[in-house]
Amino acid sequence: MRSQHRLAIGVDLGGTKTEAAVLDIRDGAMSIPFRERVPTPRELGYDAILASTAALIRRAANQAALDLATTSVGVGMPGSVSLRTGLVKNSNTTCLNGRPFRQDLEKSLAREIRFENDANCFALAEARFGAARAFANGVVFGVILGTGVGGGVVLGGRIHGGPQGIAGEWGHHAVWAGRPDARACYCGHRGCFEAHAAGPALEAAYFEKTNERRSLKEIAARTESDSAAEAVIAELLETFGRGLANVIDILDPDAIVLGGGLSNLDLLYERGRERVSHYVFSDELTTPILRHELGDSAGVIGAALLG
Repeated sequence: MRSQHRLAIGVDLGGTKTEAAVLDIRDGAMSIPFRERVPTPRELGYDAILASTAALIRRAANQAALDLATTSVGVGMPGSVSLRTGLVKNSNTTCLNGRPFRQDLEKSLAREIRFENDANCFALAEARFGAARAFANGVVFGVILGTGVGGGVVLGGRIHGGPQGIAGEWGHHAVWAGRPDARACYCGHRGCFEAHAAGPALEAAYFEKTNERRSLKEIAARTESDSAAEAVIAELLETFGRGLANVIDILDPDAIVLGGGLSNLDLLYERGRERVSHYVFSDELTTPILRHELGDSAGVIGAALLG
């Protein structure tokens, strides 16, 4: 049988760091012969980020002795490229919003580049080579729970972005709309999942109750002795249960993979799963809720797979 082999470059463009990697796929197995991380110069603005990203891609190609003109290149980033205007939208690196970053990067490198939301890249990587690889031919929902909340849908091993490029954006469905204490979200609405279950929101809720600043990890460790901590974690679990049950009711995925900082909380796979089961529209919950396997490499791996 003929050997299947290809090389691709992936870039994970984040708010604090930008990572490039060369992905070597040979007969279904994956290796990373080159990777490099550099700080994202967001404080220097759009042009600096553009130049830094282009230089990083060139170094990846040079270090791996690849022809940049013919090697597939993919970029994952928070937010997305508008299908209507071709401009970046919804990025937390705000200097990119409303700018033609994809076109400018392609012009700088004199080649076509694939772009995707970072949560989509995470979902693709975990479906192809990570925790959900046993379900890659079905429907995999990838979840990012961290400083923000995102999601991505993979169908049959391919990203499903939708005609508006927003498939999987479950962080902005209104879990608590209409509740008197529904939190304001940066998107302009109230009661969004992200406003109640992202790390900063939970840490802010604890501060409001105690006037003490603690990390979410510290808060989760204090639930047995600290009533404020238990209340914050109870809100997380209730929001997680309702929100993920809504996703399952609509999508009924073969597997769900959790990533981001909150995915390291064991309680999500125990008490959190129980709350999902309580709200899902079924007499049983059989959907696997999996912890990621690729760690913070998932984004750059998924980006390299875009081609």
